[in-house]
Amino acid sequence: MVNRKELNPEASPHAAFGAKLRVVREGLGLTQDQLGNEMGYTCGHISSVETGRKVPTLRFSRQADRALGTANTEDAFERQWREIRQGSLLEGAPEYMGCEARSAEIRLYEVGVVPGLLQTPEYALTLAEGAVLRGSITEEQAAERVQMIADRQDALKRRTPPMVFVVLDESCLRRPVGEPAIMNAQLEHLMEFADRPNTMVQVAPFDLGARRPFDLPIYILTMPDRQLMSYAESAQRGHLDRESTSVLPLLTAYHQLQALALSQAASVAMISQLRKGTP
Repeated sequence: MVNRKELNPEASPHAAFGAKLRVVREGLGLTQDQLGNEMGYTCGHISSVETGRKVPTLRFSRQADRALGTANTEDAFERQWREIRQGSLLEGAPEYMGCEARSAEIRLYEVGVVPGLLQTPEYALTLAEGAVLRGSITEEQAAERVQMIADRQDALKRRTPPMVFVVLDESCLRRPVGEPAIMNAQLEHLMEFADRPNTMVQVAPFDLGARRPFDLPIYILTMPDRQLMSYAESAQRGHLDRESTSVLPLLTAYHQLQALALSQAASVAMISQLRKGTP
């Protein structure tokens, strides 16, 4: 075959995914063009995934399983995609995100950066690219992070979406991320997010000082059966807690934080002022 690129499945998890895709496709006697037509992708897209130039998405994996007959099997591409994604996450994060997508209520507090559920694609990409420049993650892992954020946001767009309560430390708004246009678009998105019927956005101002109950980001979920769970991350690990004796005090502290934070109207006014460049 002309211009056939030899694949090295040992090079990376995505290279292994692409090599497997080629093996299964050719085993069924399909060309890249034929598979692309079945999946709703171009021939070039199929080629880019097979050679590791493009990172496969959840949708791509599911479409591949449907077209190649591997759905719900040990060799499912969706299963391999999830293994790749989870391999780059902190302990506890995959389970948390699975619960988050089914939750009835989400409460979160973030410091320093806008949380993933509220990030614009450009803001998320800028953060991921910064991590690549620092050498803390690879370019592939950066692409995974951005796609993961998009998947989390899409998972919440269900017929009955969860209530989402957000408290942002003021540092989330004042820390510039990327070019001014990226930060302005992110601030505008926060204002739009606050305007949704199932959301509440508040800012915890700097002058809370020692009254602020949390020093690190915290996520608290209420599941449809009213079970509570919390998730928190340090630099090296994540911790998911399902014990009500541990989570209830966090929920109480979160309610106290909401009472101390600016109202949503005052919070949106602060965001609007920062977007316009006024102090």
